[in-house]
This record gives sequence, C-alpha cells and structure tokens, in this order.
Amino acid sequence: MKEQAIPRPEHPRPQAVRDAWLNLNGRWDFEMDEARDGAQRQLHMADRLAGEIVVPFCPESALSGIGRTEFLPPLWYRRSFTLPEAWHGQCVLLHFGAVDYQCQVWVNGQPVGAHRGGYAPFTFDITGAVRWDAPNNLVVHAQDDTTSRLQPKGKQSEKPESYGCHYTRVSGIWQTVWLEAVPQTYIGDFALTPDWANGVLAVSARLVGGAQESELRLQASADGRVCGEALVQCSGGWASARLPLSVIHSWALDDPFLYDLELELCNPDGSRDVVRSYFGLRDIAIRGNVFTLNGQPIFLRQVLDQGYYPDGIYTAPSDDALRRDVELGLAFGFNGARLHQKVFEQRYLYWADRLGYLVWGEFGDWGAEINDPRVLARILEEWLPVVRATYSHPAVMGWCPANERHAGEYPDALRMLYLVTKELDPTRPVIDTSGYVHVITDVYDVHDYDQDVARFRARYAPLATGQEVNIYAEKGRDWDIPHAGQPFYVSEYGGIWWNPGQRDEVSWGYGGVEARPRNEEEFLARYRGLTEALLFNRGVCGFCYTQITDVEQEVNGLCTYDRRPKFPPERIREINAQRAAIEK
Repeated sequence: MKEQAIPRPEHPRPQAVRDAWLNLNGRWDFEMDEARDGAQRQLHMADRLAGEIVVPFCPESALSGIGRTEFLPPLWYRRSFTLPEAWHGQCVLLHFGAVDYQCQVWVNGQPVGAHRGGYAPFTFDITGAVRWDAPNNLVVHAQDDTTSRLQPKGKQSEKPESYGCHYTRVSGIWQTVWLEAVPQTYIGDFALTPDWANGVLAVSARLVGGAQESELRLQASADGRVCGEALVQCSGGWASARLPLSVIHSWALDDPFLYDLELELCNPDGSRDVVRSYFGLRDIAIRGNVFTLNGQPIFLRQVLDQGYYPDGIYTAPSDDALRRDVELGLAFGFNGARLHQKVFEQRYLYWADRLGYLVWGEFGDWGAEINDPRVLARILEEWLPVVRATYSHPAVMGWCPANERHAGEYPDALRMLYLVTKELDPTRPVIDTSGYVHVITDVYDVHDYDQDVARFRARYAPLATGQEVNIYAEKGRDWDIPHAGQPFYVSEYGGIWWNPGQRDEVSWGYGGVEARPRNEEEFLARYRGLTEALLFNRGVCGFCYTQITDVEQEVNGLCTYDRRPKFPPERIREINAQRAAIEK
C-alpha cells in the first residue's frame, strides 16, 4: 500500500492511554460483497480485495473515498500490519472504536472474535493469532440492516433516501482501529468516581490475566505536582481504592480543571502495565427541582447536537473539528449539549471535559422494536458497555437510553432500561425516555416545538407557582406518570426553520415552511421569546434548543451543516447568558 498520512492519528481513548499503541487508520483493501458470497470465496484468507477505503470513515462518506449512500451489501475490509519488535513477549490487543452493526474479525486467517452493536467500543486479544517475524493480515466482515427493526439505528434513514430528521446511513468501521501491547496481566476497564465533598477520587479497576498478587499504584497530579498516591493489593481480578487529594480544585464550567492520573499495575513476574488518565473533581446532583454543580444551582442552557458531518457522516474529519463543535456551542452561550440519538466519539467527550461543557450521554435507540425481548437484549448488551466506557468523563452529567418512546407502548422495556442504567451508575440522573411521556425518571423532560411564543409561555407559566403541567394530556393519563417534583427540563424546543433563499423541495424544519420567520430579526425575536419563557420560569431547570447545526435537509440549525453561523453568535449568547430565575 502507498504510504500516506494517517487520518485521525490522535489516541482515540484519552482517558486510557498506553505508550505502546499503533494506529491502524488509513487506506485498507475493501470490497462490497454484492453477491453475498464472500465467505464462500474465503475473503477472510484473501491477500487483497477488489477496492480500497480510508478508515475510519464509513463507505457512505466522501472522506472514505467511496461515497455510496444507497443500501449497502455486506462489507469486507483488509489490511496488513507489522508488530514492533519491542512488543515481543507481550499480549496484543486489537481495539475498535465502533463498527456498524455486526462484524467478524480474522487475523492471519484465524477467527479472533465477533461483535454486535454499532455504537459500543470492543476489544479482542489477538496474541495467539499474530506473527512476530512477518506482516499480519487483518480482515473484518461487517453487516448492517437499518430496516430490520432488530437493531438500533439512531437517525439513520430506513428509506433509500434521507428525509425529514432522518439522515444518511452509516455502515461498517466508523471509528479508529488500533493495537496495544500489554503484559500478561493488565488493567482492563476502570471507573473514576469523584467524591467532591470529601476531596477524594474513588477508583475501581478490573484486571485481565488472572494474577492474584498484583499491586495497583495510583498517582494523581495537579499542574504537574503530585497531590495523591495510593497502593492497593488486587483481589479476585479487581482492585479498588480511595485516593485523598491534597490539592482541591473543582471542575466547573468556567474553570474545567483536570487532574492527571497514572495507574500502574505491578505484577509478581516483574511486568508493569502503565495507563495515563485524567479526571475532574465535581458533583452533579439534584436538589429539589434544580440541578446543582458543586453545590450551586445551575440552569441548563443546552443545545441539541446530532454529531453529523458533511464529509464524514458519523465521523468527524479531524480532532480539531470535534473541538470546534464544543467551542461553537460555547460561543453561542450554551453550557452543554444533548448528544442526540448517537454515541459520540470519546475524543468529543475529551474536549467537553477540557473546555467545560455538560453533556447527556444518550443512545441511538430509534429503529429498534424494544418490546421484542431479543431487541431489548441487543440494546442492553450495547448500552451497558457504552456507559462503562464513558462513565469517567466529568462532562457527562446524566444518561438517557431512549428517545420519544411512548410509555404506554413500552412501559416494561423503558423501566428496565432506567433501572439497569441506574444500577450501573447511581451517581448521575437518568431519564428513561426523553420527551413525550415517562415511566420512571429522575428528570421530567418534555419536547415542545410550538412556534407561537405567547402560547408557549402560557403553557409553562403554571410551573412557576408549583402547579402541574401536562402538555401531553391529549394522549391520556395512562400514557404518562405525573410530574412529581423532579427537575422540569424542556429538552427539545425551537427548531426554528431558517434557510434564506431556499429553492429546493426537500428542506425541512419544525413548524413547517409556513411558520418560517420572514427575516433575521423575526428569527431572533422568536428565539428570544421562546428562550426567555423558560429561562425566567422558576419551575424550569433548563432548556435544550434544536439545534446547533443543520443536518442534510434539516435546516433548523443555528449554523449551516458545514458549521458556518447563520447569526452572529454573540446575539444568541446575549439571550442565553441572562440570569435564570432559579439562579437568583
């Protein structure tokens, strides 16, 4: 293969970095299995495939070099790699950030694993299949069917074309692929839980490899100075410790301070596994009907982010693009985002951590028939690893495994998703299903795209005096649990259609074309009216405006699809930055 710059060369998992790693992004052999006979042709043993693709971009994207957006047949990928001589004698791990939707993997013709789930990261130990004295052959076979109702698809269109709020599909590899070298016993998953009130970090780590007499050393640093150390014995494949901090510096939106953390596993055979990480010391809590950050009330000024890109679809073209997305939200005066119907790359969460931007961890559950026990099992087997993989990010303020599911149709499935998520992470609030109705939830959120400012304001006015609001009364009370004093969060509103000079027939926005503002000033007046109706209401804890950018034909973004602001950001920021009623 011709040498080229590696796309997306940065470490894909910034909270778990080892020095011995090798990025496998770049140009791979690639073939679409139109006849679905790849297994019969033994493509897992092939020395080459018919075409090429640029990984980690999906074949539907322009950045992949292919750009085919119709329904795709099964996909085959192949590349070779040579292991560094310094890795000899260690275990070799093969990591995938995400593959949509299910895949099988071979190394040198040997099967090393299979995975199902388009959003969750996964890892295979390929030590027994690799060669140390010659190049290795890696083959991936991926299959995807967004029309099956058996798999979550998020906002990916189930029709041949994009339409409304459903967009171009994503198939196959869409996040970074990389290798790591580790000792026979190494640190697997680990969770970092800040105890802000006591100035302590709780660490829980799973060990892989079976050594029973290993020790785990922890060292925290603040601005390069050691401020906490601990050494614990490992037992039963686990290690846990509480790490008191001598320097207390909270993670806050206006000062998102991050501590450095080093985890070192010392094994009886003298081998060591060193992982570099970071954490924020902060407390997200609910006090009555408001959120607090480090004990202080905070109003959620959030924006909906779908995480789509014109040239990469699900995958950002660069790490800088991920950073710019967070900076764009901040420039408009938002303090966070709903990461909507998609599991975002961990590099996005890294920038949210570093820049001070609160986000909801959500799942792309649309398209899956969750009342089918087989499908619910698939969602759980994918959602749980997602929660574990992103648990330690200080910017993640809560979880939401479903979106706009009618509780009357899916009560048991939604209750299960809430309870399992809460069991996995009792430190954060959980929303069972965002918008419309609820079964069991820590936050009472609603979606409301009414474009009439006076009617919108009147609908929520009773909350300011402690009265109940049921904006879905027409669906019947059996569809909903009553608001029971939880924080009331309008987690989707606005969606104002703004596409000056529109000439096409497919563009779409909330309220319909008839409700479009006639000019920029009318848009800003409507934005102000809708936003202030929530901001100045003591019964409302926050809002989430739809949305930060246009996505394909959906034109209700504050920016175009290619991230050009439609309005001077300071004009939106001036509205958002006003002091909220609950902050007075």
